[in-house]
Amino acid sequence: MNTQKLLLGQTFETSGNPMTGPWQDAVRINSAGAVLIENDQIVRVADRDTLRRDAPQADVHDYGQHLICPGFVDAHVHYPQTAIIASWGKQLIDWLNTYTFPEEMRLHDPAYARQIAARYLDLALDHGTTTMCSYTTIHPGSVDAFFEAAATRGMRTVAGKTCMDRNAPDGLRDTAQSAYDESKALLARWHGKGRAQYAITPRFSPTSTPEQLSALGALWAEYPTCLMQTHLSEQPAEIDWVRQLFPDARDYLDTYEAHGLIGDRAVYGHAIHLQPREIDRIAETGAALVHCPTSNSFIGSGLMDVAGLATRRIPLGLATDTGGGSSFSMLRTMAAAYEIAQLRGTALHPAQLMWLATAGSARSLHLHTKIGTLAAGYEADLIILDLASTPAIAQRSAEADTIWETLFPTLMMGDDRAIADVWVAGQRRAASSG
Repeated sequence: MNTQKLLLGQTFETSGNPMTGPWQDAVRINSAGAVLIENDQIVRVADRDTLRRDAPQADVHDYGQHLICPGFVDAHVHYPQTAIIASWGKQLIDWLNTYTFPEEMRLHDPAYARQIAARYLDLALDHGTTTMCSYTTIHPGSVDAFFEAAATRGMRTVAGKTCMDRNAPDGLRDTAQSAYDESKALLARWHGKGRAQYAITPRFSPTSTPEQLSALGALWAEYPTCLMQTHLSEQPAEIDWVRQLFPDARDYLDTYEAHGLIGDRAVYGHAIHLQPREIDRIAETGAALVHCPTSNSFIGSGLMDVAGLATRRIPLGLATDTGGGSSFSMLRTMAAAYEIAQLRGTALHPAQLMWLATAGSARSLHLHTKIGTLAAGYEADLIILDLASTPAIAQRSAEADTIWETLFPTLMMGDDRAIADVWVAGQRRAASSG
């Protein structure tokens, strides 16, 4: 059986960070490109004529003018919120109490957790997302359900038990000790097993006592190769609440820093309303920030300063924030990121948006040596973008003078119909849209 597969099309290739220098020096599209896969790895990326000559026995998949890209990497999601996506009319705290917490309580049932995990992962794949970093619930079974469902699909994923020991309803609280013990057991079961990575996960400071934050900080010190994910400075009312709960803290970030929850493997979602000291400290430690633009607008949080933070060379990722975000699509998320940047005075280039959704998010999750880039030695998680997937997109792209003008309408108006094909670990998974 031939294990080599040759994918022909236009190829999206990156060699640097287009957020910190000229995008032309970091990103290019080869209009006559090809990707050679063997088993679950990318073997070569080159011109199609070269690879046709050098790999004559490979099974050929000719995608014409479609764009071959790394699979999208969604750096901040809540898979348990799949069923409540696009719920009406609440801001953060009311959103949690009205929609999120009641739904998360349902995942105490392992069968329901498995159902939602499978539903979420299939929706993500349909939209071209091959890797994500997810919160779960306080229930260990919700972590097992997610990693098990991802393993059956061959997906690289990051997740961790969401820990909360206060300001949450009965049935949705753990303790400092149980958060430590259960997280440690889950970590031992899943971290580094197959394509799974574990993230120690305090939900956010308001729902964790100082004792729980310290326990999780101690666990991270024991297992420093894990990520630590949480939320930071999403809404002004949330920041005021943090100030009341932690009166001695210098700022929101300090509520984590004081308990050992800062470092180069820390991943903070939202990070909209940061103080200068917080930005300085994040830049100093190498922690990553994740932009969640559809969520930030949908629940009225604010406008993240992506361009300004990039000048500090802070690792930046992009995320749907399912289900506070209003779409499973990273294409829709890129459109929202563009719109928010425009409101802040910056027009992000298509190369920058695509980089944020692939290599940038992979870097924020410390997976940048494995996924997010088309290059030899990387894992073969790929998507194929149809750049004329709807009549509206096709008529605009037909008028384009450059490949970037051809791509941009798909980033602004595309959805799951633009995902012509999906490859996970070198195996083709046809998108359900056909």
